[in-house]
Amino acid sequence: MRGKYLILYTSLLVMCLTGCKGRGEQPAADRTLPQSVDTIPMMVMQIQKCSRLYTAEYKIHKVVTYDDVKRLKGSVLSHDFDFKLPLGDRKIAIPMDAKMKAYIDFSQFSERNVRRDGQRVIITLPDPKVVLTSSKIDQRNIREYVDLTRSHFSDAEMANFEQQGRAAIIASIPRMGILETARDGAARVIVPMIAQMGYDERNIVVEFSHTFGEKDINRLLEH
Repeated sequence: MRGKYLILYTSLLVMCLTGCKGRGEQPAADRTLPQSVDTIPMMVMQIQKCSRLYTAEYKIHKVVTYDDVKRLKGSVLSHDFDFKLPLGDRKIAIPMDAKMKAYIDFSQFSERNVRRDGQRVIITLPDPKVVLTSSKIDQRNIREYVDLTRSHFSDAEMANFEQQGRAAIIASIPRMGILETARDGAARVIVPMIAQMGYDERNIVVEFSHTFGEKDINRLLEH
């Protein structure tokens, strides 16, 4: 099985299921808090209201290809032979469309995710989650070639090809940049929210706990 994929487009979402309250415009007096006021608990409470924050959506088009060729192999008088049998080909190209979303769950966000360094406030985001929300075969555009001596591809084979296509899409997540997009999208929501509490945007840092790679995908993927 061979395959290739194409990301059709990436869209940045700023969508909070519970509203991310506290982002509306506030009076000037409320945006400049006295230094003696501990704003961390208020900050945590406002961020927790974001609950599940969807920050990235990818739509992916992938073509799964399979080439099944009958060959005759053997050895005669110590000479090996390997040649393709006539009328023995089966080939198929299966287009797939998939949708993938990334979100950050703030329901367990706490003061442990916030620290101060002088005038700077550093927010450590919970690990992002990635979910493959849908995948389907474009039945109308399947291209199949089957020689007269071969049988057509079965429903079981088609289902197996779809599973292989899904697995290939999941394996390619680190190269898509969806985790970085999730972080950037979260920062676009969190930074203005904190700035409204009296912090200078230049002193607000939003980060993940570490850089994510291929080994993290199974942990971050929501099945």
